[in-house]
Amino acid sequence: MRSRPNTRSTRLRTLLSALFIPVLVAVPLTIAAQASVPPPPPGWTTVWSDDFDGPSGSLPSSANWIIDTGHGYPGGPANWGTGEIQNYTNSPNNVSLDGTGNLRITPRRDSAGNWTSGRIETQRSNFKPPSGGVLAIEGRIQMPNVTGNAALGYWPAFWALGQPYRGNYWNWPAIGEFDIMENVNGINSVWAVLHCGVNPGGPCNETSGLGASRVCPGASCQSAFHTYRFEWDTSISPNELRWYVDGQEYHKITQAQLPADTWTNMTSHAGYFILLNVAMGGAFPDALGGPTPRPETVPDRPMIVDYVAVTTRGGGTNPPTTPPPTTPPPGGSSAYTTLQAEAYGAQGGVGVETTTDSGGGQNLSQLGNGDWALYRGIDFGSTPARQFVARVASGAGGGVSGLVEVRLGSRTSAPIGSFAVGNTGGWQSWRSIPANISGVTGVHDVYLTFTSGQPADFVNVNWFTFGH
Repeated sequence: MRSRPNTRSTRLRTLLSALFIPVLVAVPLTIAAQASVPPPPPGWTTVWSDDFDGPSGSLPSSANWIIDTGHGYPGGPANWGTGEIQNYTNSPNNVSLDGTGNLRITPRRDSAGNWTSGRIETQRSNFKPPSGGVLAIEGRIQMPNVTGNAALGYWPAFWALGQPYRGNYWNWPAIGEFDIMENVNGINSVWAVLHCGVNPGGPCNETSGLGASRVCPGASCQSAFHTYRFEWDTSISPNELRWYVDGQEYHKITQAQLPADTWTNMTSHAGYFILLNVAMGGAFPDALGGPTPRPETVPDRPMIVDYVAVTTRGGGTNPPTTPPPTTPPPGGSSAYTTLQAEAYGAQGGVGVETTTDSGGGQNLSQLGNGDWALYRGIDFGSTPARQFVARVASGAGGGVSGLVEVRLGSRTSAPIGSFAVGNTGGWQSWRSIPANISGVTGVHDVYLTFTSGQPADFVNVNWFTFGH
């Protein structure tokens, strides 16, 4: 939806009905937020939530959220890939708690006509169903309370992007995007959209995606809170993706509707992160309202978010309910065991895929310059470790190679050791490569970093270990 390398050219297939929905004069009505995140339904478990409690004017919790700023990710597409024109800031004027249990994301316009707004995304990026279970992402939200010409250019959204997008920014839409709630131009409708496959065209009809829309039940989308929910169900075959507003299902896509590789690419990685934002202008509002925003567009109408909650049902082990600790736990992982590369505590630009290497499991996939992964609390003991060994594979093209590096404490600290790797015969053609390291004792956070003089990916990693 918002982070793609190419803008939407049209959504006419899924949006034509919206062109004939009458617009209304804005009514200044806001229904109060709930006191807290509601308990999950029977059989469901809450694995993450935020009820946006806090002092008026404060920023959302930094433990839960990253505040995006500017006109795009560093190294990513301009204007967030959608043509939207606002500058995102970390100012409480654009994104802040209101002191009554709400988050408000508010577009502003200065005297020169420049727009600012807010966009946040979850720190966690591993939201996915437990094996054989169901994931639900839900938010109770009031869209900006503005309609008619005064709303032209408003583009509020509640959505999720595949984890491998972080640090890459050019692998959309293959990594998947779930638009849980989208709206433009103050129209009394909510849109649900899946983005996947390739762009343009492909099985998800990019850049439009596979979408549906409907009028909000009861009160309009703009004048009241509504509950927007997305479910990813792996408990049935074929698997299903479902979208709801106020408990009413209005969009569904099944695994059988998409090619097997498309489904795998968007579901087999580490998971998804959640985003909330209000854009101004761009391909979607322009498709329904001509060039936007307009001089008659009014600023200062916030999207109000009561809560966001992630729940799961059934299946195997749920993802952890809290982020990994920032200090090493007692008796952390030994440096001399086989450390699975996919068991990171944090990462940048890293993807995960099923490995064909002996022992099975998963590996970090197609890593390139600037990518990294963190492993917390690795215990080297009192006898210095002087060797590092990693199980790697590469299908990089001719002349493409790079360094696998080990750093302690920070991904910007000097490497304690590294080795170079190029093509090994294929992305699943594995070999174990050793490297000498400076003598290390004690407990450390260990970073694997990947450095190359070329932009192309150059290595996969299955596991690593250390030796004396």
